[in-house]
Amino acid sequence: MALARSLGAVVSGVSGHLVQVEVDHSQGLPTVGLVGLPDASVIESKHRAKTAIVNSGLSWPKGRVTISLSPAELRKHGAGLDLAIAMGILGSTGQIDRELIANTVFLAELGLDGSLRSVPGALPCVIAAAQSGIKSVVLPLGNIAQCQIVPAACSVACSDLNHVIAYLRGEREPLPPGTARDPDFTDFFDLSDVMGQEEARWALEVAAVGRHNLSMIGSPGVGKTLLAQRISGILPPLTEDETLQATAIHAVASPLTCNNPITRPPFEAPHHSATMAALVGSVHGHRVTPGALTRAHHGVLFLDEAPEFSRNALEALRQPLESGQIALSRSSWTGLLPAKFQLILAANPCPCGNALTDSPKACGCASVALRKYTMQVSGPLRDRIDINILIPTFRGAGIGESSAVVRERVTAARELSAQRFRDFPWSTNSEVPPASLRVNFHPEAGGAELLNSYVGHSGGLRGSHRALRVAWSLADLAGHQRPTREDVALAIHLRNSEMAMASS
Repeated sequence: MALARSLGAVVSGVSGHLVQVEVDHSQGLPTVGLVGLPDASVIESKHRAKTAIVNSGLSWPKGRVTISLSPAELRKHGAGLDLAIAMGILGSTGQIDRELIANTVFLAELGLDGSLRSVPGALPCVIAAAQSGIKSVVLPLGNIAQCQIVPAACSVACSDLNHVIAYLRGEREPLPPGTARDPDFTDFFDLSDVMGQEEARWALEVAAVGRHNLSMIGSPGVGKTLLAQRISGILPPLTEDETLQATAIHAVASPLTCNNPITRPPFEAPHHSATMAALVGSVHGHRVTPGALTRAHHGVLFLDEAPEFSRNALEALRQPLESGQIALSRSSWTGLLPAKFQLILAANPCPCGNALTDSPKACGCASVALRKYTMQVSGPLRDRIDINILIPTFRGAGIGESSAVVRERVTAARELSAQRFRDFPWSTNSEVPPASLRVNFHPEAGGAELLNSYVGHSGGLRGSHRALRVAWSLADLAGHQRPTREDVALAIHLRNSEMAMASS
């Protein structure tokens, strides 16, 4: 009897989990048993591994082979365990030293010729290996670029099964990883493309400083979509941890297109016909497909023509806007998906869009249709919006500041907030919990008095907290130590400026 152990990994939700592959080779009928809750693709791996081993000039064991995937209660899916299973079989038959494979994670699909093929969700698996103290990970060349951003793991690329064996023995070097493309700011639309609309541009800047949710109401063609698309160009780059999280999510959600690290805040703009499942995510069998809310993690979710989305889809935003995560419960999978995003809504003032225009063509919408349209975005969802602006019809043709100029101010203000929150587990103003707002981050006396008055009249506790967070962003832009009365007054104005669509 010969027993060997190797390590692989699988994805559950958007997180990686290590899998120990135990292979036992004993006398008996030539059969292969695979246990440990494998799905069809994992069961088929024994056929791919056998053919790949034989076609690589190695020997397939004669007798009974038992393969156990641990932990047994974790469902395994995908072809990423092919290489780990093959290495376990080679170790059990003595074709490679068992010590060489015991502390290395093998993650690849095997071709029938022994070649290594890319697998979806490789980055979450490498992160899981690093968190478990495993330093060595063997990957296909197609996965190496994004996985090298994990600083605590040594990820190397090999071309085929024989290359892996030679590398472990120290006889061959791994493949050169190449250079991952780091997107720069020229990849994004420039804010100078927006003509006029100085107040809307300024509101976008304030929203970018604190990652505040923003709602824009205006007639067709005034620049709502143009403004929203250009927020990515004025946002600072992601931090190292945010880059890891965002890239891991997109490695699961878009495995064919996500080959490089995501260093810029993601921008998701689903069509208004998107279903609730498309927004929050779906489960097929035991495979989780992240929705637009999760793909926008640490980035921006833009809902153009917001009242055209289904009511259920819009209401699904309420929980993640407060908690930063989605509790997804389905019959075959239950878990949490990350969803900390900045929400931007854009809407017309009425179904025909002419309610705010100066043209002789007046709005002809019936009162019932207008009410139904404006109430499509519910009060509780509107209450979670920090900044509400009404964009007037186009006036003037002046060219405003470029994204680079605005980004410098946003970055400087972000640095002030990061310094202020250096002893807390958050970095932007929108993340400060209510308890800390009241105790540690209260405004000046005049601002506090104004804020208390706002709570008593119409703001409510949530409204006052969100107004205070915006006031801190205004103070950071102005260089104030604490929000002044003017900062608080302006924050309340931005929150209530044509806040409810029904009022327009």
